Amino acid sequence: MSRFRVGFRSRAGWGIAGGVLFLAALLAVLLFAMGLWRWFVRLTAPALVDLPGGGWTAGAVLGLLSVAGWAGGAWFSSPDRNPDRGRTGPARVGLAIGGAVCWAVAFGAPMYVLGALPGRNCRSGATMCAYIPGTGSAFLSYAATAALLGRLWYRRRGTVTAARREEERARMRRLRKKGKGRSRAARGR
Repeated sequence: MSRFRVGFRSRAGWGIAGGVLFLAALLAVLLFAMGLWRWFVRLTAPALVDLPGGGWTAGAVLGLLSVAGWAGGAWFSSPDRNPDRGRTGPARVGLAIGGAVCWAVAFGAPMYVLGALPGRNCRSGATMCAYIPGTGSAFLSYAATAALLGRLWYRRRGTVTAARREEERARMRRLRKKGKGRSRAARGR
């Protein structure tokens, strides 16, 4: 066997071992973050559910936050806001940070509600697994609020987009009548 093949096998083996170690470290960080999130939720959920209105209000507020985060994330991620995607600059960084914050709020709210519910594979005597009164109603309220507001926002967004398309078509028709619009061959490209 040549010296080249032995060196290649050795490097490949070290590369695989490094990749496995990296994935193990990434998994450890992910599990730690999930455990920390679960601890935070189980610590703060009783105080949130004890506010006036109980779990119903908490769920509705979290549903509102989730839909607002989704709407903000869609706004920041829109191609209209960022026409030159290839270049970087302060405006692009600001849009990226704003979008990341909005998407974190949009996905953090349902994760908070789900984290407050008792786990399936928990010991019943553990304090981190005990049922928190009001979390079931918070979950139902969250689901109803997010579904209703999300559906309304989605329909509104579709209506606005259709109106913009129709306005653009009318503008192009007027320009073509004057001989200044794009030709059919140019539209096909």
